[in-house]
Amino acid sequence: MQTKKTRHQFYLPDHLSARLDALAAQPGLSKTAVLSDALTAWFEQREAADIDARFGKVLARQVGAVERIERQVDYLTEVLGLFVRFHLTQTAHHPPFDKESQRLGQIRYEKFVRIVGQMAARPAREGEAKSSQSSKESKR
Repeated sequence: MQTKKTRHQFYLPDHLSARLDALAAQPGLSKTAVLSDALTAWFEQREAADIDARFGKVLARQVGAVERIERQVDYLTEVLGLFVRFHLTQTAHHPPFDKESQRLGQIRYEKFVRIVGQMAARPAREGEAKSSQSSKESKR
Protein backbone atom coordinates (compact mmCIF):
# COMPACT_ATOMS: atom_id res chain seq x y z
CA MET A 1 0.00 0.00 0.00
CA GLN A 2 1.40 3.35 -0.98
CA THR A 3 1.24 6.23 1.45
CA LYS A 4 0.04 9.63 0.48
CA LYS A 5 2.84 12.13 -0.04
CA THR A 6 2.84 15.89 -0.44
CA ARG A 7 5.26 17.59 -2.74
CA HIS A 8 7.47 20.29 -1.21
CA GLN A 9 9.73 22.76 -2.92
CA PHE A 10 12.42 24.46 -0.90
CA TYR A 11 15.98 25.71 -1.21
CA LEU A 12 18.98 24.14 0.46
CA PRO A 13 22.42 25.70 0.86
CA ASP A 14 24.90 24.37 -1.71
CA HIS A 15 26.97 22.40 0.83
CA LEU A 16 23.84 20.59 2.16
CA SER A 17 22.57 19.96 -1.37
CA ALA A 18 25.90 18.37 -2.35
CA ARG A 19 25.86 16.13 0.73
CA LEU A 20 22.24 15.12 0.04
CA ASP A 21 23.11 14.26 -3.57
CA ALA A 22 26.09 12.15 -2.46
CA LEU A 23 24.03 10.28 0.13
CA ALA A 24 21.09 9.72 -2.22
CA ALA A 25 23.45 8.29 -4.86
CA GLN A 26 23.96 5.20 -2.71
CA PRO A 27 21.97 2.13 -3.76
CA GLY A 28 18.53 1.90 -2.13
CA LEU A 29 18.42 5.55 -1.05
CA SER A 30 16.61 8.52 -2.48
CA LYS A 31 16.49 12.18 -1.57
CA THR A 32 12.94 11.68 -0.33
CA ALA A 33 13.97 8.80 1.95
CA VAL A 34 16.98 10.68 3.34
CA LEU A 35 14.98 13.85 4.03
CA SER A 36 12.06 11.88 5.50
CA ASP A 37 14.39 10.03 7.87
CA ALA A 38 16.20 13.23 8.83
CA LEU A 39 12.97 15.13 9.53
CA THR A 40 11.52 12.22 11.50
CA ALA A 41 14.66 12.06 13.66
CA TRP A 42 14.63 15.83 14.16
CA PHE A 43 10.96 15.86 15.23
CA GLU A 44 11.43 12.92 17.61
CA GLN A 45 14.47 14.56 19.20
CA ARG A 46 12.54 17.78 19.66
CA GLU A 47 9.59 15.93 21.21
CA ALA A 48 11.97 14.14 23.61
CA ALA A 49 13.49 17.48 24.61
CA ASP A 50 10.00 18.89 25.25
CA ILE A 51 9.12 15.91 27.45
CA ASP A 52 12.41 16.32 29.35
CA ALA A 53 11.72 20.01 29.87
CA ARG A 54 8.22 19.28 31.09
CA PHE A 55 8.85 16.34 33.38
CA GLY A 56 12.61 16.36 34.07
CA LYS A 57 12.44 18.59 37.14
CA VAL A 58 9.53 16.65 38.63
CA LEU A 59 11.29 13.32 38.09
CA ALA A 60 14.54 14.66 39.55
CA ARG A 61 12.65 15.84 42.63
CA GLN A 62 10.99 12.44 43.02
CA VAL A 63 14.31 10.63 42.64
CA GLY A 64 15.77 12.86 45.36
CA ALA A 65 12.86 12.08 47.66
CA VAL A 66 13.22 8.34 47.07
CA GLU A 67 16.97 8.53 47.76
CA ARG A 68 16.34 10.40 51.04
CA ILE A 69 13.76 7.82 52.12
CA GLU A 70 16.13 5.01 51.19
CA ARG A 71 18.92 6.58 53.30
CA GLN A 72 16.53 6.94 56.23
CA VAL A 73 15.38 3.31 55.95
CA ASP A 74 19.01 2.16 55.75
CA TYR A 75 19.81 4.23 58.83
CA LEU A 76 16.84 2.88 60.78
CA THR A 77 17.70 -0.69 59.77
CA GLU A 78 21.25 -0.23 60.99
CA VAL A 79 20.07 1.25 64.29
CA LEU A 80 17.56 -1.54 64.86
CA GLY A 81 20.13 -4.20 64.00
CA LEU A 82 22.64 -2.63 66.34
CA PHE A 83 20.07 -2.42 69.13
CA VAL A 84 19.04 -6.05 68.71
CA ARG A 85 22.68 -7.16 68.64
CA PHE A 86 23.38 -5.25 71.87
CA HIS A 87 20.24 -6.53 73.51
CA LEU A 88 20.75 -10.17 72.62
CA THR A 89 24.47 -10.32 73.33
CA GLN A 90 24.66 -8.08 76.39
CA THR A 91 21.48 -8.63 78.38
CA ALA A 92 20.71 -12.33 78.02
CA HIS A 93 19.87 -14.07 81.34
CA HIS A 94 21.18 -11.52 83.81
CA PRO A 95 20.61 -12.03 87.51
CA PRO A 96 18.61 -9.36 89.30
CA PHE A 97 20.24 -5.99 88.79
CA ASP A 98 22.54 -4.71 91.44
CA LYS A 99 24.49 -1.44 91.36
CA GLU A 100 27.30 -2.92 89.26
CA SER A 101 24.86 -4.34 86.68
CA GLN A 102 23.12 -0.98 86.47
CA ARG A 103 26.48 0.75 85.95
CA LEU A 104 27.42 -1.71 83.18
CA GLY A 105 24.01 -1.29 81.57
CA GLN A 106 24.43 2.48 81.58
CA ILE A 107 27.89 2.18 79.98
CA ARG A 108 26.51 -0.13 77.30
CA TYR A 109 23.59 2.21 76.62
CA GLU A 110 25.92 5.21 76.30
CA LYS A 111 28.10 3.20 73.92
CA PHE A 112 25.01 2.35 71.86
CA VAL A 113 23.96 6.01 71.72
CA ARG A 114 27.51 7.05 70.75
CA ILE A 115 27.63 4.53 67.88
CA VAL A 116 24.20 5.61 66.63
CA GLY A 117 25.39 9.24 66.76
CA GLN A 118 28.48 8.35 64.74
CA MET A 119 26.31 6.55 62.19
CA ALA A 120 24.03 9.57 61.86
CA ALA A 121 27.02 11.88 61.36
CA ARG A 122 28.48 9.84 58.49
CA PRO A 123 27.88 10.88 54.90
CA ALA A 124 25.18 8.91 53.07
CA ARG A 125 25.87 5.72 51.08
CA GLU A 126 28.76 4.08 52.83
CA GLY A 127 26.90 0.76 52.57
CA GLU A 128 29.13 -2.10 53.64
CA ALA A 129 31.66 0.13 55.41
CA LYS A 130 28.89 1.32 57.74
CA SER A 131 27.77 -2.21 58.51
CA SER A 132 31.28 -3.56 59.13
CA GLN A 133 32.20 -0.57 61.33
CA SER A 134 29.17 -1.06 63.58
CA SER A 135 29.95 -4.79 63.81
CA LYS A 136 33.53 -4.07 64.91
CA GLU A 137 32.41 -1.55 67.53
CA SER A 138 29.73 -3.83 68.97
CA LYS A 139 32.31 -6.59 69.55
CA ARG A 140 34.47 -4.32 71.76
